[in-house]
Amino acid sequence: MAWRHVRRRGLQSGITVLGVAVGVMVLIVALSLTNGFIDELITSTLRATPMVTLQSYLAGDVLPDDRALLADLAAQPEVEAAAPFLTGQALIARRASAALGISGRQGYVQLIGIEPDLETAVLDLPVLEEQAAALAQAGGVVLGASLAQQLGVLRGDRVMLRDINGATTELEVVGTFRVGNELIDAVTAYMSLENLQAYLRQEGAISGYHVRLADATRAHSVGLRLAERYALRPISWEGLFGSLVSQLRLQKAVISVVVFLIVLVAALGITNVLVLTVAEKTEEIAILRALGATERQVLAVFTLEGFLLGGSGTLLGALLGLAVSAYFRLQPFPLPGDLYFITQLPVQLQPFDVAWVCAVSLATSVVAGLLPARRAARLDPVAVLR
Repeated sequence: MAWRHVRRRGLQSGITVLGVAVGVMVLIVALSLTNGFIDELITSTLRATPMVTLQSYLAGDVLPDDRALLADLAAQPEVEAAAPFLTGQALIARRASAALGISGRQGYVQLIGIEPDLETAVLDLPVLEEQAAALAQAGGVVLGASLAQQLGVLRGDRVMLRDINGATTELEVVGTFRVGNELIDAVTAYMSLENLQAYLRQEGAISGYHVRLADATRAHSVGLRLAERYALRPISWEGLFGSLVSQLRLQKAVISVVVFLIVLVAALGITNVLVLTVAEKTEEIAILRALGATERQVLAVFTLEGFLLGGSGTLLGALLGLAVSAYFRLQPFPLPGDLYFITQLPVQLQPFDVAWVCAVSLATSVVAGLLPARRAARLDPVAVLR
């Protein structure tokens, strides 16, 4: 009987089903994209960002290159690898730019001096291992791909550096890397630790230690323990990029609420369809009640009708949402990295998200149908048939 009611009002039922389907589809796709953004940001960040960095509590201060401390740090149970590093900032430009005389492409760069054989165990940058020998030679540098593109240089080209004291040096680009996070790709350059120490006139000095952990989610707590042991300031990857991840998670919650309101509005269409059905079938309902149908049976018929409308819309929306998400996953399209920090639209479907979206949609549809269903169940057959 419920299915017959749905078919009799085909156009209205179809519009109602479509409204629910669109809401469910949009919510699934939006959650998949947000999940993808968060996952891609974390993945790309951890490729070129240590899980924990230990350095001096005094900003800009350097430390002695203590190999005994490094060995003890690498032996800690939570630590998988550790490596010394030195950082510096400089102006970088193509060699043809008249010694940084404004006539060529240039920009500021974050220089990181490393020991490639140790750093490759901390970071996921194969180019550092591949070009370890070239980096060890005087004048080798590995640039972020976006930085290289900004400067207009390729592997084998030469660039010039000028630090804040005016000291200049010429380097050869021996490789580039891309992690997908423009906050890293556009400003980072790697040199050998020894070469950067010589350029900055800080022989035997380091900025601190890069640390890779067995569990990235424990970076903050492990960092605090290591800081207490070595009297160094801990900086976790979450501390550097955690605010951005938190904003994305907040955005996911806001999107969920907004799109749920769309589903709720669509579910009100179910209420509208059932109200009209009850109005049109008042006499038929009264006859059924007079023939012995109970309130519960009448309530079940109209509640089932709401469930059929909502269930059809939810199923259609879930299938469309999965299809659209799968398409974006198979055919990702590029994003402007300077705006979104990542270079392509990421998608990550989580079964839990699909399940709760469908459950909420079905529950909302059933609740939307209860009011007219209760009205139908409480009709007084004597008053209607009088």
